[in-house]
Amino acid sequence: MYGMYLRRELAGRKKQTIIVAAGLGLAIALVIIVNALSAGVREAQAQALESVYGVGTDLTVTGARAEPGSGGGPQFEFEDGAGESADGTTTLSQSRLMTDRMRGTLDSSTLDDILAIDGVAAASGALSLTNTTFSGEMPDRSQTTAPGEGAAPPEGGADGAGGSAFDLDSFTVLGVDPAAASVGPLSAVELTGGRGLAADDAEAYVAVVDATYAATAEIAVGDTIDVAGADVEVVGVVASTSSDADTAANVYLPLGVAQELAGVEDVVSTVYVQAESSDAIAAVQDAIGEELPDATVSSQSDLASDVSGSLSSATLLITSLGTWLSVVVLTVAVLLAVLFTISGVSRRTREFGTLKAIGWSNRRVVGQVAGESLVQGLVGGAVGVVVGLAGVLAINVAAPTISSAPAAETGPGGMGGPGGFGAAAATQTTTDIVLQAPVTAGIIAAAVGLAVAGGLVAGAFGGWRAARLSPAEALRSVG
Repeated sequence: MYGMYLRRELAGRKKQTIIVAAGLGLAIALVIIVNALSAGVREAQAQALESVYGVGTDLTVTGARAEPGSGGGPQFEFEDGAGESADGTTTLSQSRLMTDRMRGTLDSSTLDDILAIDGVAAASGALSLTNTTFSGEMPDRSQTTAPGEGAAPPEGGADGAGGSAFDLDSFTVLGVDPAAASVGPLSAVELTGGRGLAADDAEAYVAVVDATYAATAEIAVGDTIDVAGADVEVVGVVASTSSDADTAANVYLPLGVAQELAGVEDVVSTVYVQAESSDAIAAVQDAIGEELPDATVSSQSDLASDVSGSLSSATLLITSLGTWLSVVVLTVAVLLAVLFTISGVSRRTREFGTLKAIGWSNRRVVGQVAGESLVQGLVGGAVGVVVGLAGVLAINVAAPTISSAPAAETGPGGMGGPGGFGAAAATQTTTDIVLQAPVTAGIIAAAVGLAVAGGLVAGAFGGWRAARLSPAEALRSVG
């Protein structure tokens, strides 16, 4: 009886049912799409950070940034008589391995202090460096007539009689502890050739090279590369474990060797920390901050907020505009359902008054209105799920590409300051990531739940209005 009456009333008010269900369906579809995109952006952020953060790494500890304008660029100093001379032309070449002058370093004893903190399961230190090679030719100008004595100035350019040709080549180097590869950047790479760094390589002049850099520079296992003027043997080639992320550096050296070649003391630039559990991350972060007040302690979510490029724009768009748009549309859809339900009840005064006159209780009248609204909510939820899944499928088929890059750590002119040689080496690595929008059963269940809740809210208001009707009002409307 109840079901038959419910079906007849909904069929008799198709326009209202379609409008209410369509409004709720649009809102639910938008909620599904926005939530799926949010999940996709979070995965993209994780991919962007994976190469520099490391699998299983929960926190990173870095030295404090230097004040703007402090520190000078890398200096290339040549003594008298340096270089090889031929036909009056002097060839100069020098390779320097340098730390980032805009970022302070940490004493290696910091690693022991961090390991002693409760909740820390593992930690490893790394030293981030840049190897820059300056090379060029200077012609013999001893016979050049000084300007003002009737001679034209020497021609410029690399091929001119008086010109000079200079090249500046650089690559990134990361000094790592070979015995602690399970935490940090090395945990996010896999071997594609040769072998990895072993514990007994602590003092050996060996390196593993990023596969992309190896292909570009035509480096293979067994070759030697020039790092700070020293010959270093390439023993392995590595690639990122993620197809959407690059590795943290072009070249990986044992930490002690990197410190020696860079001419720095027992220091590191970053400490990678793994907490005993996810619940302990916040407490460990606070404890490290108290122990090392001058250092910067970052969690993965902290680093995600510093990711730039179109990934940052996508994050801002979805979290701000997308979320608020979903809330507004959902609110409007529920209000629309409430207004249509109350309006429908007002037009059914004679019907409900007559039903109450023949013995229907207020509870049964309210149940009738609530049932109709609930069915409209379920229909809207089903429509919303179908439209939402279709929208997500379209996004995944289109597979839009977004770019990401770590936030700039250098000042004007690059890490070497204005005019320094480091300006050419301080280029920012950009990673292209394919954005996918995953959908989970939880998102669908939550969307249907919102639709049902919207129907129940509309039914509650409509039922309240219907319960206030009396048989006398029905008789007056008949008269």
